[in-house]
Amino acid sequence: MNHRDEYRDGAAAQRCSGAIRRMVSRPWTIMEVCGGQTNAIVRYGLDQLLPDSVRLVHGPGCPVCVTPVETVDRAITIALRPEVVFCSFGDMLRVPGTSGDLSTARARGADVRLVYSPMDALDLARRLPDREIVFFAVGFETTAPANAMAAHRALLDGVGNFSLLVSHVLVPPALEAILDDEDNEVQGFLAAGHVCAVMGYEEYEPLAARHRVPIVVTGFEPLDILQGIWMCVRQLESGRAEVENQYERAVRRAGNPAARDLLEEVFEVVPRKWRGIGELPRSGLGLRGHYRRLDAERRFDVAAIHAEEPSECLSGLVLRGRIKPDACPAFGARCTPETPLGAPMVSAEGACAAYHRYRAR
Repeated sequence: MNHRDEYRDGAAAQRCSGAIRRMVSRPWTIMEVCGGQTNAIVRYGLDQLLPDSVRLVHGPGCPVCVTPVETVDRAITIALRPEVVFCSFGDMLRVPGTSGDLSTARARGADVRLVYSPMDALDLARRLPDREIVFFAVGFETTAPANAMAAHRALLDGVGNFSLLVSHVLVPPALEAILDDEDNEVQGFLAAGHVCAVMGYEEYEPLAARHRVPIVVTGFEPLDILQGIWMCVRQLESGRAEVENQYERAVRRAGNPAARDLLEEVFEVVPRKWRGIGELPRSGLGLRGHYRRLDAERRFDVAAIHAEEPSECLSGLVLRGRIKPDACPAFGARCTPETPLGAPMVSAEGACAAYHRYRAR
């Protein structure tokens, strides 16, 4: 199947939105928890195809967006050390810390390099044995297996000058925090298909049952998202609260067992601070056991660096689905992609960047 055509067919989208419209009998609020889905919703105007009674809100589904200020400050501190080559994916280079970002650090002389894989950083460590190579390991469960493999290979091959600055976060605790909020209005979730391709969706089932909230594992193309919304509304209208899988072509209930086994070997569950949300217990991954010798936070003694979020940036409210990006007074004025106050205006998957690109006018 050609996913760029069949899954973006306008007539099929109209039929799906019509089916949702005919089904709805009362207002419902649904949150997508994936930056890729957010971008597709805004880019293709999927929310504008829906009846007014179905309201979409954007959740903390962009890994770059939820990386806290103090983690960026730690990254900059490490990168500025003369013996370090700091490697990162592109989006993280412009995420603002307390004063500046990794691009600013590079302008000050830091050796900051863009890579496309943690294995690129590991290969660099092999080629430059006299330098300390640090990889910025950011992301949800989707990117964690590749970072786990890099750590595994580093120890197996005895690459002693390689380390990871880990800022991995987990989706289910974020959903739990949103549902536990006394002001929560979310009644159903679209779960990220790529996260579930790794982890499966068994861990969402107790969450759906405990909070009586439907969760639909959903893909990323326009028709995937509309079908996921239709499945979620169908549950809400019938009074069901289950986990359903719209993304059957890529996701199985148990996920990817080999990837899960590797994550279990390399990482352990730890508390993690989220930008704009605060610290959530058991919401992140940290290096486990003998893999801790690859922990850049320990190796370079930066754990004591702490920072507060800028008060002018309302990204926390955006990431919790409390406001839309264009409701922030700084949106498009003080905060633009060229001069971002927060990470959601930087990342390609950030809600603020998507609104600025597709709806600023």
